[in-house]
Amino acid sequence: MKKIAPSSDINSCDQGGSWLYSDIVKDHFFHPRNILIDEKDYESDGIGIVGSPACGDVMVVWIRVDAKKQTISDCKWRTFGCASAIASTSMMSVMATENGGLNLKQAKRLTPEAIMDRLGGLPDRKYHCSVLGHLALREAIADYESNQLEKVNSTKKTSS
Repeated sequence: MKKIAPSSDINSCDQGGSWLYSDIVKDHFFHPRNILIDEKDYESDGIGIVGSPACGDVMVVWIRVDAKKQTISDCKWRTFGCASAIASTSMMSVMATENGGLNLKQAKRLTPEAIMDRLGGLPDRKYHCSVLGHLALREAIADYESNQLEKVNSTKKTSS
Protein backbone atom coordinates (compact mmCIF):
# COMPACT_ATOMS: atom_id res chain seq x y z
CA MET A 1 0.00 0.00 0.00
CA LYS A 2 1.32 3.43 -0.99
CA LYS A 3 2.04 5.83 1.88
CA ILE A 4 0.40 9.29 1.60
CA ALA A 5 2.73 12.20 2.30
CA PRO A 6 2.07 14.08 5.54
CA SER A 7 0.40 17.47 5.12
CA SER A 8 3.69 19.27 5.81
CA ASP A 9 5.07 17.72 2.61
CA ILE A 10 2.03 18.48 0.45
CA ASN A 11 3.68 21.44 -1.30
CA SER A 12 6.96 19.64 -1.91
CA CYS A 13 8.19 18.81 -5.38
CA ASP A 14 10.38 15.94 -6.37
CA GLN A 15 12.97 18.47 -7.57
CA GLY A 16 14.76 19.51 -4.41
CA GLY A 17 11.74 19.35 -2.10
CA SER A 18 10.57 22.97 -2.37
CA TRP A 19 7.54 24.58 -4.00
CA LEU A 20 8.66 26.43 -7.14
CA TYR A 21 6.02 29.14 -6.90
CA SER A 22 5.54 32.24 -4.74
CA ASP A 23 2.86 32.34 -2.04
CA ILE A 24 0.87 34.72 -4.27
CA VAL A 25 0.90 32.17 -7.12
CA LYS A 26 -0.18 29.44 -4.70
CA ASP A 27 -3.01 31.64 -3.40
CA HIS A 28 -4.31 32.41 -6.91
CA PHE A 29 -3.98 28.76 -7.94
CA PHE A 30 -5.82 27.34 -4.91
CA HIS A 31 -8.28 30.27 -4.69
CA PRO A 32 -8.66 31.68 -8.22
CA ARG A 33 -10.47 34.99 -8.52
CA ASN A 34 -13.19 35.71 -11.09
CA ILE A 35 -13.29 32.18 -12.50
CA LEU A 36 -16.45 31.34 -14.46
CA ILE A 37 -17.48 27.71 -14.31
CA ASP A 38 -20.78 27.93 -16.20
CA GLU A 39 -21.15 30.73 -18.72
CA LYS A 40 -24.69 29.81 -19.79
CA ASP A 41 -26.34 32.66 -17.85
CA TYR A 42 -23.42 35.10 -18.01
CA GLU A 43 -23.86 38.00 -20.43
CA SER A 44 -20.60 39.45 -21.65
CA ASP A 45 -19.69 42.27 -23.98
CA GLY A 46 -16.66 40.45 -25.40
CA ILE A 47 -15.17 36.96 -25.46
CA GLY A 48 -11.56 35.97 -26.12
CA ILE A 49 -10.29 32.43 -26.69
CA VAL A 50 -6.63 31.51 -27.08
CA GLY A 51 -4.55 28.37 -26.82
CA SER A 52 -0.93 27.47 -26.46
CA PRO A 53 0.49 24.54 -28.42
CA ALA A 54 3.55 24.62 -26.13
CA CYS A 55 1.61 23.26 -23.16
CA GLY A 56 -1.88 22.50 -24.47
CA ASP A 57 -3.56 25.19 -22.36
CA VAL A 58 -6.78 26.78 -23.59
CA MET A 59 -7.96 30.09 -22.17
CA VAL A 60 -11.35 31.79 -22.39
CA VAL A 61 -11.95 35.33 -21.08
CA TRP A 62 -15.30 37.10 -20.89
CA ILE A 63 -15.49 40.85 -20.22
CA ARG A 64 -18.14 43.40 -19.46
CA VAL A 65 -17.37 46.98 -20.38
CA ASP A 66 -18.68 50.19 -18.88
CA ALA A 67 -19.57 51.81 -22.20
CA LYS A 68 -19.48 55.38 -20.88
CA LYS A 69 -16.10 55.10 -19.20
CA GLN A 70 -14.68 52.51 -21.63
CA THR A 71 -13.38 50.50 -18.67
CA ILE A 72 -13.52 46.80 -17.87
CA SER A 73 -16.19 46.44 -15.22
CA ASP A 74 -16.02 42.63 -15.01
CA CYS A 75 -13.55 40.02 -16.21
CA LYS A 76 -14.34 36.32 -15.95
CA TRP A 77 -12.25 33.45 -17.27
CA ARG A 78 -11.79 29.71 -17.50
CA THR A 79 -8.75 27.70 -18.45
CA PHE A 80 -7.80 24.13 -19.05
CA GLY A 81 -4.23 24.55 -17.98
CA CYS A 82 -1.50 24.32 -15.40
CA ALA A 83 -1.06 26.11 -12.06
CA SER A 84 0.86 28.94 -13.73
CA ALA A 85 -1.88 29.55 -16.29
CA ILE A 86 -4.58 29.52 -13.60
CA ALA A 87 -2.69 31.85 -11.26
CA SER A 88 -1.66 34.21 -14.09
CA THR A 89 -5.18 34.56 -15.42
CA SER A 90 -6.64 34.96 -11.95
CA MET A 91 -4.18 37.82 -11.33
CA MET A 92 -4.86 39.31 -14.78
CA SER A 93 -8.60 39.38 -13.99
CA VAL A 94 -7.89 41.21 -10.72
CA MET A 95 -5.60 43.71 -12.43
CA ALA A 96 -8.16 44.35 -15.20
CA THR A 97 -10.97 45.19 -12.77
CA GLU A 98 -9.33 46.73 -9.70
CA ASN A 99 -9.79 50.40 -8.85
CA GLY A 100 -12.80 50.79 -11.14
CA GLY A 101 -11.29 48.78 -14.00
CA LEU A 102 -8.62 49.42 -16.58
CA ASN A 103 -9.65 51.52 -19.54
CA LEU A 104 -9.53 49.55 -22.77
CA LYS A 105 -6.29 51.16 -23.96
CA GLN A 106 -4.55 50.27 -20.69
CA ALA A 107 -5.96 46.75 -20.75
CA LYS A 108 -4.61 46.18 -24.26
CA ARG A 109 -1.16 47.12 -22.97
CA LEU A 110 -1.23 44.74 -20.00
CA THR A 111 1.89 42.58 -20.30
CA PRO A 112 2.85 39.10 -19.10
CA GLU A 113 5.75 40.75 -17.24
CA ALA A 114 3.34 42.98 -15.28
CA ILE A 115 1.22 39.95 -14.38
CA MET A 116 4.27 37.91 -13.37
CA ASP A 117 5.57 40.83 -11.30
CA ARG A 118 2.30 40.99 -9.34
CA LEU A 119 2.53 37.22 -8.81
CA GLY A 120 6.04 37.45 -7.41
CA GLY A 121 7.47 35.69 -10.45
CA LEU A 122 7.10 32.37 -12.25
CA PRO A 123 9.70 29.78 -13.18
CA ASP A 124 11.30 30.62 -16.57
CA ARG A 125 9.82 27.55 -18.22
CA LYS A 126 6.34 28.77 -17.27
CA TYR A 127 6.57 32.21 -18.89
CA HIS A 128 4.33 31.11 -21.79
CA CYS A 129 1.52 30.45 -19.29
CA SER A 130 1.40 34.11 -18.29
CA VAL A 131 0.93 35.05 -21.94
CA LEU A 132 -2.40 33.26 -22.29
CA GLY A 133 -4.47 35.50 -20.00
CA HIS A 134 -3.39 38.81 -21.47
CA LEU A 135 -3.81 37.48 -25.03
CA ALA A 136 -7.32 36.25 -24.26
CA LEU A 137 -8.07 39.64 -22.68
CA ARG A 138 -6.93 41.38 -25.87
CA GLU A 139 -9.12 39.03 -27.93
CA ALA A 140 -12.11 39.81 -25.68
CA ILE A 141 -11.51 43.55 -26.11
CA ALA A 142 -11.21 43.11 -29.89
CA ASP A 143 -14.49 41.16 -29.84
CA TYR A 144 -16.16 43.94 -27.83
CA GLU A 145 -14.88 46.61 -30.22
CA SER A 146 -16.00 44.59 -33.23
CA ASN A 147 -19.47 44.19 -31.69
CA GLN A 148 -19.66 47.95 -31.08
CA LEU A 149 -18.66 48.67 -34.67
CA GLU A 150 -21.35 46.27 -35.93
CA LYS A 151 -23.95 48.07 -33.78
CA VAL A 152 -22.91 51.45 -35.20
CA ASN A 153 -22.99 50.14 -38.77
CA SER A 154 -26.40 48.48 -38.32
CA THR A 155 -27.77 51.71 -36.82
CA LYS A 156 -26.50 53.67 -39.84
CA LYS A 157 -28.16 51.20 -42.23
CA THR A 158 -31.54 51.37 -40.50
CA SER A 159 -31.52 55.16 -40.31
CA SER A 160 -30.68 55.55 -44.03
